[in-house]
Amino acid sequence: MNPVAIRLLNQQLVVPQFSNPEEVVSHMGAMQAQEYRMMRWAVAMRTRRPSARAFKAAYDSGRILRLHLMRGTWQLVAAEDYWPFLELCSPKAFAVTRGWMHSNKITIPDEEVSAIRDILAQTAADKVSVTKEDFVQVLAEWDISMDDHRLSYHIRMAEMSGTLCSGDLLPTKATYALAANKVKPSEKMDRDEALMRFARKYFHSHQPATLEDFVWWSGLNISDCRKGIALLGDNIHTERYQGRDFYLTDDCRTRGFRKGKYLLIPPYDEYLIGYKSRDIVLPPEHRHRAHNNSGIFQPIIARDGIICGNWSPFKPTCQATFFDDSHATTTVEEAWQSYQQYLS
Repeated sequence: MNPVAIRLLNQQLVVPQFSNPEEVVSHMGAMQAQEYRMMRWAVAMRTRRPSARAFKAAYDSGRILRLHLMRGTWQLVAAEDYWPFLELCSPKAFAVTRGWMHSNKITIPDEEVSAIRDILAQTAADKVSVTKEDFVQVLAEWDISMDDHRLSYHIRMAEMSGTLCSGDLLPTKATYALAANKVKPSEKMDRDEALMRFARKYFHSHQPATLEDFVWWSGLNISDCRKGIALLGDNIHTERYQGRDFYLTDDCRTRGFRKGKYLLIPPYDEYLIGYKSRDIVLPPEHRHRAHNNSGIFQPIIARDGIICGNWSPFKPTCQATFFDDSHATTTVEEAWQSYQQYLS
């Protein structure tokens, strides 16, 4: 087994199979979207012809949605997965959020949650696509004042309750919409069916991955994760690598990898954040160059799937730094030109 090549192929980072951004997000199940500007490149670079315009069209139309779904952080999901995955993940996400509130000594009574949620929902219904500043203005009209931190928790809980989701895509500022108007309602899905779908999409797109990887990524309890894998039945199997059991689906992509390719990967990308077993692609001695212990992830460069440097997405010219002297800035020029073409 070549786990690096298999991850590249199934994550669609080499020889991508999809033309549309929404197909990528659906394939991945959920994609980390912590960095509002760079989440677009994370999706686009996995398409055959990366396009910022195509991403915006999919996002504005609601074919792709951004919300707090797993681990109390931002993710992108496809419209088809929004309602079943939200119902599956929101109880644990609420628990995580309440834990953070408690550690920050913030208490929000249920009555306040309900009242503020109603105001946020009505504002989103009236304005269609709203910013946090719009919420602040409307709350002020109700003689309600709160600090940014408290308001952020209210918005997050409104997302996790299925009230708010992402609005239109702006250059740097997140917007919100009424979820009932943005995403078509779907038939209620049995929890086991949703869990099986969740597990299938994770392993199909992230394989090879371990049980611990799935637990980390999903934010679910280990018992749920084990059950999700069991529900896949004969469609998934394990292979031993470096003393660990990795799961692979029976339709795993294994062909198409070619050596010599550099990738400019955005911060918080699924290629790293989607696993606990990051040492497969990231040499442990360079871990601090890719992310720190506080969960801050940097833009990274990969050569043949192995993380080897950092890059600067917002500079006018290609600026790359490498972990050793075996690479040169000129070697990533082709990848930089692909990124520039995506932006244009």
